[in-house]
Amino acid sequence: MPKTIPYPKAQYAPLDIAATTEFILTVQTGDGKIPWSDGGMTDPWDHVESAMGLTVGGSCEAARKAYQWSARTQLADGSWWSSYRKGDPEEGAYKDSNMTAYIAVGVLHYYLATGDDEFLRIMWPCVSKAIDYVTDLQAEGGEIFWAKRVDGSIDTKALLTGSSSIYMSINCAVKIARCLGESRPRWEEARIRLGDAIRHKPHLFDQTKSCFSMDWYYPILGGAVTDEEALSRIEREWKAFVVPEWGVRCLSDRSWATMAETAELAMALAAMGEFETAEMVFGWLLDKQYDDGAFWTGVTFPDCTIYTLEKTAWTAAAVLLAADILYDITAASRLFSHGFWRPVPFPQGDREPSIRDTRYSLEHPEGLDHGQLME
Repeated sequence: MPKTIPYPKAQYAPLDIAATTEFILTVQTGDGKIPWSDGGMTDPWDHVESAMGLTVGGSCEAARKAYQWSARTQLADGSWWSSYRKGDPEEGAYKDSNMTAYIAVGVLHYYLATGDDEFLRIMWPCVSKAIDYVTDLQAEGGEIFWAKRVDGSIDTKALLTGSSSIYMSINCAVKIARCLGESRPRWEEARIRLGDAIRHKPHLFDQTKSCFSMDWYYPILGGAVTDEEALSRIEREWKAFVVPEWGVRCLSDRSWATMAETAELAMALAAMGEFETAEMVFGWLLDKQYDDGAFWTGVTFPDCTIYTLEKTAWTAAAVLLAADILYDITAASRLFSHGFWRPVPFPQGDREPSIRDTRYSLEHPEGLDHGQLME
């Protein structure tokens, strides 16, 4: 069974990786699925993120079992239902485009971490069907419609967070296709159009969600917004969403910091190359952990009430993924880094870099003003 390829810097990660990984393993069921919490519901996006957390923690067999569950439960049209309980779709479930697309991120992440070529080939039909389903939901303006209802009708809302995550998913799917010698020009065109919509057509996306911090940082985390535009975006909304020492607000008007959003902001900052600020944000997570390795889902401030009390696997996974990009725990640590997606020049006559190359340059000439952000 493949193992994660370790990096020397991993020894400096300031958290108990084994304990947090073990917590996710206690939530995973015998058939491979990873619910939100012990006995809770399962959605296909958070299931994949939790599997990625297991990969970071070195539990590759359990992660592979999770992806096998995804492949077994995929519907004929390439999608998944948005929520499952006890193995069956919940009443009111729909076919969410973002939840469907994310399998591509998980599969590429596993491959980068393990070098398991066989796994990539086995999962390719699953990834291919999923991305075909999602790109079929692309609108004329480039945005991706949110979902299909149970009756087959399309909900034509487009969500900025979801579309930004889909942008990353399509990027990963194209990488997988190239690795396997497949050509998917339709996906590449869809990615270009989606990126253009995210960067230049905000009116196409549901503006009622702009109070959520994910709408702020996900265009950066997903890789659609980079460089100076990313720096400007971070600085513009920093004070609306960031509460020093507590973390990142889920919503700008609520006194509630959530640990997954805090971890994801750290990832977005590291993806830009802003490692000092990313480590500062990551540090705010470390005193918000249970003894069993799980992290609080959220906390209200200033009264420090843990809310909710549900111990979520996806929160633990988000923290592990943030630790990986900061401390190089696995060879997949660069997956979200903007530099990973830039062409790497190589001397004439030298080999072309493989998709597992992790060379990158992320330094900005200016960068975030760390002091100004903390004022």
